Amino acid sequence: GRRFSEVAPAFARLIDLPLTGLDAADLAASCDLVVTALPHGVSSAVVPDLLERGLKVLDHSGDFRYRDAAVYEKAYKLVHPRPDLLAEAVYGLPELYRAAIAKARLVANPGCYPTCSALGLAPLFANHLVAGGVMIDAKSGTSGAGVEPTRSTHHPNCGASVNPYNVGTHRHTPEIIQTLTRLQGGLAEVVFTPHLIPVVRGMLCTMYLKLNDDLTKQELLGMYTEFFRRKRFVRMTEVPWMQAVIGSNHCEVGLEVVGDRNVVVMSAIDNLVKGGAGQAVQNCNAMFGWPEETGLDFPGLGV
Repeated sequence: GRRFSEVAPAFARLIDLPLTGLDAADLAASCDLVVTALPHGVSSAVVPDLLERGLKVLDHSGDFRYRDAAVYEKAYKLVHPRPDLLAEAVYGLPELYRAAIAKARLVANPGCYPTCSALGLAPLFANHLVAGGVMIDAKSGTSGAGVEPTRSTHHPNCGASVNPYNVGTHRHTPEIIQTLTRLQGGLAEVVFTPHLIPVVRGMLCTMYLKLNDDLTKQELLGMYTEFFRRKRFVRMTEVPWMQAVIGSNHCEVGLEVVGDRNVVVMSAIDNLVKGGAGQAVQNCNAMFGWPEETGLDFPGLGV
């Protein structure tokens, strides 16, 4: 068959491996872990067979991210064929669940918006400091929409504009709610609005909430620094900058206290790396007990 470099010419002379069809028996005989990058609804039909053959699986789809099958089915408008696996699957956000990922045979790689949002908000929700809910204003490059062109990602429609989409209905909303609810031990209220911006890659989330206690910016920064201590890919900065993380697995987080207990939290990632393939590698490293930064220890492009 064709070689990978024929499909993705940028990898010529780097990855010239032949492409083959999906054969679970062959995979079981030749590897220890399979990274599935299949459409939502397809992974859930393929993954069980891989697990039954003794393979570990890192799944990119949304099929195993949710603990509640009803929430998944409402978000994706699909019927889950193996809801029994949802209790076993580990949500693959290493900064929060690394210990569980290390022991798992099935890890669900998170969505890009949930990754960016959760990393920015985790310290506040984990320390039960949020009064009420959170409003998330998220902006992403068009690569987040995938390789198939659509009317909204057609360059004349998005190349010189900022376009909100799926307001109040985006399927990443319940994924964000699930993570924040788990952190604070009670239902999290989330208003999430994503936007397409005229860049190819990169993501910035600006999040607004009210504290339930009087804390200064310095006190909050100290708490964030402690929370992310020994978290290789999260760094605190005054104002996150997408260009600083593009091409890398890093997440930049910043915050500001505004007025009476109001907090603005900002976070930035590369939606294709920390929001996708890079996080998958980070999870695989954890699943095999390798150093977290293996294959990922490089900076953003900065331009």
